[in-house]
Amino acid sequence: MKVGVFDSGIGGLTVVKSLLEHQLFEEIIYFGDTARVPYGSKDKNTIIRYAIEAVEFFKNFKLDLIIVACNTVSAYALSEMQESASCPVIGVVEAGVLATSNAIKDKEANILIIGTNATINSKAYENGLSAMAFTQLTAKATPLFVPLVEETLFTGKILEATLEHYFKELKTPNAVILGCTHFPLITDAIASYFGESTKLIHSGDAIVELLEHRFDFYKRYAKPKLKFFASENPEALRKIAQEWLDV
Repeated sequence: MKVGVFDSGIGGLTVVKSLLEHQLFEEIIYFGDTARVPYGSKDKNTIIRYAIEAVEFFKNFKLDLIIVACNTVSAYALSEMQESASCPVIGVVEAGVLATSNAIKDKEANILIIGTNATINSKAYENGLSAMAFTQLTAKATPLFVPLVEETLFTGKILEATLEHYFKELKTPNAVILGCTHFPLITDAIASYFGESTKLIHSGDAIVELLEHRFDFYKRYAKPKLKFFASENPEALRKIAQEWLDV
């Protein structure tokens, strides 16, 4: 099994980490569009164009599956990628909705969805969760988290001030959907802000849950082959991958 993982930048490495922990694939090809990150401030047509270009890149490899780690692309361009690709393409939005439904049984639970402007404006999570009868949904665009993660500011006063800026007027939620693959890298800060009673839904864990629900994995791969590519400064991406993934 060979899988391609696509993200607008480095955030999709959080999905790769979950794939490695569960040993699902023999080879993982990662492509981060670091030259054009973030996608969350771009218009739909631009997002679709970038997503199709990513599919073309992955055609250089004989993949069994493409995982769209970018929530913004999953919200706006998944069907276009599926039409262009020669293998199945799955996205993190569907996975996040499924994971939330499995983790939160109270349909009146207060659920907070955070993500980029584009992801939140798409209402993809709200529509998916509403279809599963969840009624108390709050969606909040938190775009400043993306550049903070890209600058590896996972702790400190700047991050703390940004959390306060976005969340100070919100009621403490029962669950927070981390609707951007960058956000798991600041999980500790978000968890500390809201407290232990708030459950966090992580895109990487959610995608593994969806994969194991949809496909049969008869073999596990303890040491998969890893290849990292980026549209700008690929060596920086590889260095970050080595640090985060311990590979």
